Amino acid sequence: MSHALSALGVIHTAVSLVPVLAGLYGFIRHRAIDPATHSGKAYLVGLVLSVATSFTVSSTGGLNPGHAFGVIVLLAAFGGVLAGRLQFLGRARPYLSTFGLSFSFLLSLVPGVNETLTRVPLSHPIAAAPLAPVILQTLLGCAVLFVLGFLAQCWRIHARAVRTRG
Repeated sequence: MSHALSALGVIHTAVSLVPVLAGLYGFIRHRAIDPATHSGKAYLVGLVLSVATSFTVSSTGGLNPGHAFGVIVLLAAFGGVLAGRLQFLGRARPYLSTFGLSFSFLLSLVPGVNETLTRVPLSHPIAAAPLAPVILQTLLGCAVLFVLGFLAQCWRIHARAVRTRG
């Protein structure tokens, strides 16, 4: 059963598109979400605003597991930013940073996929419930793309390091 979005829900949805679009742009343009780029900064700011606005919407009327999930997404993203700055991590820094930022993107897709497929099209949503097979299959596809994308990013980081050292 589809539920109409409140005005705050519409604002949250619009704000939540910012990190998705900025993340996609970063992956296409820079092959990663790089906090030093405009798209990386937009991703991080959009992610913070998305999680913050999620606290204004709740189907239960209070805090719910989705809000905690949003905080986990932020921890992954800013853990990635921090990992890139911690000198003692040595050669692992770019890999850990890339993992944290890319993983935060994957995690941010979970509520987006769930909400979209249980609401669209309005007259007859694609999925009837959050654990519907179509949602699980879509998330599995996202996870496979994440693994393949992260492996490609690691290869690129390694190749760049070899060129720099060589």
